[in-house]
Amino acid sequence: MPSQNTSTVTDEPPGSQDGAAPGASHARAAAIPNRDGNGRMADIPVSPEAKITVERRGQIVLIGVNRPQVDNRFDPEAFFGLARAYYDFDTDPSLRAAVFFGHGENFSRGIDVDAFAPLAETGQPFAVTDGMLDPFARTQQLSKPLIAVVHGDTWNMGHELHLVADIRVASADVRFGQDENTHGRFPGGGSTIRFPREAGWGNAMRYMLTGDHWGAQEAYRMGLIQQIAPDPATALEAGIGLARKIAACGPLGIKTTLQSAHLAIDESEAAAFAKLNEQFGALFHTEDFIEGRRAEAEGRPPVYHGK
Repeated sequence: MPSQNTSTVTDEPPGSQDGAAPGASHARAAAIPNRDGNGRMADIPVSPEAKITVERRGQIVLIGVNRPQVDNRFDPEAFFGLARAYYDFDTDPSLRAAVFFGHGENFSRGIDVDAFAPLAETGQPFAVTDGMLDPFARTQQLSKPLIAVVHGDTWNMGHELHLVADIRVASADVRFGQDENTHGRFPGGGSTIRFPREAGWGNAMRYMLTGDHWGAQEAYRMGLIQQIAPDPATALEAGIGLARKIAACGPLGIKTTLQSAHLAIDESEAAAFAKLNEQFGALFHTEDFIEGRRAEAEGRPPVYHGK
């Protein structure tokens, strides 16, 4: 369950309260373990030092942003820590789905502007390195399902990271915002592409161009979220429940479903249609396909191994 937050709510994002912004090399090498002794994605418990937390629960993993003292604004270490966590999840064969959430009273108020200022001057503030996967999914997508669970203020970069997810659950108290234009900036993390695609041109421009905020019901109307829960704890449990349902399915089929859908969106429907026979044929001869048929005949839940 998200931790408690006692920070003051403001409109304009302040700078980091953790001191001077780290240099690019230091931020991208943020101390977040890649693997445990068994070569699996390592747990990172909640602590004042952990800006990104990791909690394994069987075949799913919970990834949390943990800067509640600044409303979970992303400084470079938090952003690149998330990039490394996404990479570790995506390359860990024992994990099948991830839930991304925020600790404290808010999911995230977006970017820590002052902390990112030195990197912004380089012209590539969000450039990831080996062992990371871009949280904005600009050039590479996660190959496994990501579920975002949001609550409270979900603004700007926070909203953009939420739009990357395959499935989105929101608490009824969520307050969305994409108001960079009111601060002399613009949405640079993908909302200019994903927001119109998900919600329609008019709906997206209505909020991005005015800076007005919106709530859970409006987000549901626009198709930005798929489920509304009454409170943050229930929303997180709903996201975990969805992740567990996904993890019980055949992982090869899940990955192929994502690949096909992304190909249709990112390249063309014709390209996606052209690959369907090849993709179906490849799965037809897998151990998971045989297990699915056998389990159905025997009247038991299937046990898939991704082979």
